[in-house]
Amino acid sequence: MKKPLTSDRVKRGPERAPSRALLYATGVTKKSMDRPHIGVFTSFTDIIPGHIGMRELERSIEKGVHSGGGLSFLIGVPGVCDGIVMGHEGMRYSLPTREWISDLVEAVSRGHAFDGIVLLTNCDKITPGMLMAAARLNIPAIVVTAGPMHSGMYKGVRRSLVRDTFEAVGSFQAGKIDERELECMALEACPGPGACQGMYTANTMACVTEALGMSLPGCATALAGFAEKRRIAFESGERIVAMVEENLLPGGVLTREAFENAISVDMALGGSTNTALHVPAIAHEADVKVDLDLFDRISSRTPHLANIRPGGEHFMEDLHYAGGVPAVLNRLQPLLRASMTVSGRDLLAIASASEVKDPEVIRSMDQPYHKQGGIAVLRGNLAPDGSVVKQTAVAEDMQVFQGPARVFEQEEDAMRAVMDRKIKDGDVLVIRNEGPRGGPGMREMLSVTSAIHGMGLRVALITDGRFSGGTRGPCVGHISPEAASGGPMALIENGDPIRIDIPDRSLNVEVPEEELAARRSRWSEPEPRVTRGILGRYARLVKSASTGAILE
Repeated sequence: MKKPLTSDRVKRGPERAPSRALLYATGVTKKSMDRPHIGVFTSFTDIIPGHIGMRELERSIEKGVHSGGGLSFLIGVPGVCDGIVMGHEGMRYSLPTREWISDLVEAVSRGHAFDGIVLLTNCDKITPGMLMAAARLNIPAIVVTAGPMHSGMYKGVRRSLVRDTFEAVGSFQAGKIDERELECMALEACPGPGACQGMYTANTMACVTEALGMSLPGCATALAGFAEKRRIAFESGERIVAMVEENLLPGGVLTREAFENAISVDMALGGSTNTALHVPAIAHEADVKVDLDLFDRISSRTPHLANIRPGGEHFMEDLHYAGGVPAVLNRLQPLLRASMTVSGRDLLAIASASEVKDPEVIRSMDQPYHKQGGIAVLRGNLAPDGSVVKQTAVAEDMQVFQGPARVFEQEEDAMRAVMDRKIKDGDVLVIRNEGPRGGPGMREMLSVTSAIHGMGLRVALITDGRFSGGTRGPCVGHISPEAASGGPMALIENGDPIRIDIPDRSLNVEVPEEELAARRSRWSEPEPRVTRGILGRYARLVKSASTGAILE
């Protein structure tokens, strides 16, 4: 007897005649009504480079679903481009979209009783939002990330978004390049579709997704616009139908072991600090406890094996040609644990069957780029609940940094001070009231950090906001509790000595406790910046960055 399908509840029996009528109206045939119904959630849009090539991937997935014996339905999912919304109020909407996307996927999947779902994604908050929904729904689900962008080329040198546009703004301001040179780099840095070329948040989350076991081997690094990516999309469409038949659910994939494996890969790759928000949020939906301490423990034992931009000189295409995530898994075998993947194979089997094709791009564990992984978690009297820094992108001579605080109440004020050359070597920029609640939305600070680097300033930056994966230097984010909730950041004054000690995992303001207590007695909660609309609702519901900025 054929196994009942979830979709039977909308297509079986006399009482479902109205539902069948509406499905027939979409072009569904009577014969194909017996097939598993597969929701293909696509985040295609004309405004995000990482997503503009998804139309051809949608076709490949649809063909795969049909080949596998299923019936596919396309559903559009919105998104924002973090690079375009960076540096202005639009960035407040980026992180909250993660929650809205997860809710949308949940609502449409449950409402239409899909038997399984394919999640076509690529960029920063869309991927974790879809993964959160998959964990929450716990129906067969597979993720297709649309792939990295190929490097640009200008004057015979490979180019990337962050180095050659964001940091170039600072170089222009410092008089190192002229306006014509700046515009030429803007034209050539991003040559076409795909996620920006380094180990920034989009590509980091793609690699984490594959390491979690939620996409097919090789998916994370297969390049956008290439036939290999179309083949993976087709195979993912076929595979989801088999997963429905096997009843392979996210609950059997997103286990404690899977999260630890994914964090190990993240640390070995020197990934974006944003994973310290997204991975705990995904784990929360999967009922698995993942906190900042786990990140720090795994980072301490995991060597940094692949030095991709922004910290290094390699690009995502180099990582792919070196063997991609499977090759990284091969290097990390002693640190990995058995865990099932959507391919139907155990992660350890994938690791052992893979090979490293370029040992300089993916180094061995006894010859790493750094002895520890990408992220360090700092605590102290400024961050009692933790803060995050991308330690592999910090120069050795800046791993310990102390300087006077330059306090700014929002990102725009700090950016203005940097561009007006009011920041001096040795300063510690403090940007507060930019956390999940205070922002609201926990904006990224890539414009500021890139301008600082492009101008050649030797300064540090700390914030209760967050950073793009493209940030490098002693930049500490996710400081918790945030200033708007009365966290210690709210008590910093201009000139206070701030000490960042990454090897010691500490972040402190060197002011006597009695003085801080006196300041606290004078502190009052700031008025909310936004009280209405979706950001107002978000600010009322969001939890601390230390929880993954989840909503409760």
